[in-house]
Amino acid sequence: MNFRAFHVFSFVFIFSYGFSIAQTVPAVYVFGDSLVDVGNNNYLTLSIVKANHRHYGIDFLNHKPTGRFSNGKNAADFIGEKLGLATSAPYLSLISKANKNENNNVSFMNGVSFASAGAGIFDGTDERYRQSIPLTKQVDYYSNVYEELTREVGVTALQNHLSKSIFVVVIGSNDLFGYFESSQLREKNTPQQYVDSMVYSLKLQLQRLYNNGGRKYEIAGVGTLGCCPELRLKNKTECVVEVNYWSLKYNEVLRSMLNEWQLENEGIIYSYFDTYAALNDLIQNPASYGFTEVKGACCGLGELNARAPCLPVSNLCLNRQDHIFWDQFHPTEAASRIFVDKFFDGPSTYTFPINMRQLVAS
Repeated sequence: MNFRAFHVFSFVFIFSYGFSIAQTVPAVYVFGDSLVDVGNNNYLTLSIVKANHRHYGIDFLNHKPTGRFSNGKNAADFIGEKLGLATSAPYLSLISKANKNENNNVSFMNGVSFASAGAGIFDGTDERYRQSIPLTKQVDYYSNVYEELTREVGVTALQNHLSKSIFVVVIGSNDLFGYFESSQLREKNTPQQYVDSMVYSLKLQLQRLYNNGGRKYEIAGVGTLGCCPELRLKNKTECVVEVNYWSLKYNEVLRSMLNEWQLENEGIIYSYFDTYAALNDLIQNPASYGFTEVKGACCGLGELNARAPCLPVSNLCLNRQDHIFWDQFHPTEAASRIFVDKFFDGPSTYTFPINMRQLVAS
């Protein structure tokens, strides 16, 4: 694969004089699923999960779809804003430009997003979507980036850069959705065995990131998955209790693992975001956040606008600010903004052991 190096002068300038005043960290490296995908799936020819058509992006710049599963910005965009950075570019877009010689100055030093809609912790989670980039492959791509940057600037300078950068990991929802939709998986594993295996597999990938320079991590748990519009549709519009229960159990095991993982490795600093608590708060207290619709999707078809994905022929709500959910699974731009506000400055109700602002400062 043909990686195009950035100008060495730019690198020397950054490390000699520091990054801009508004910029609080040198880079953000994003791993995850559709909650933070900013366009990688647009480059996957076989994938049927792409946000590259209307009504996606209706509230984004120029009102055009970009690959984000939102009416506008998603959590990755708001993270960039909080940190004074541009949103990390999709990895596959940078590679595509480099291979086509469209850009002789492609740089991974500014951060990059490996996130992919449909991705899971486990390989094969995306089978129902035909193609995505599972977490293992995302970390493989990061390893390629690490090797390339090592050749360009050397181990010492790169480690200095990476030790100050933020590694964002938002994944796990698709694994749980897949489990509860698969009789085969449920026959092979109890729910407890499955969530334990999820966390064990995630730890292996986090360790790979640590071995390749990652030190500061923002890691999100899964939300109230049983309350998303598609699952409500299957349960007479009410949340699916079993799915929510195991979402909570997964988050509990994840938090325990992160604490152990930190003790096992020198220099790890992390902030865990309790997505479940944050989303549940929005659902239980919508008026406090300006929402009026907590069950249905803004874009879709049928009951709760949840009988089909957001498509060009879908119904579209008049006020996206009123809705927590944009489509069958994903939050609106308004909800994503609130989530990022909570994990950036949030109290221990939502963040553990520190919030993202403290993570940056540490």
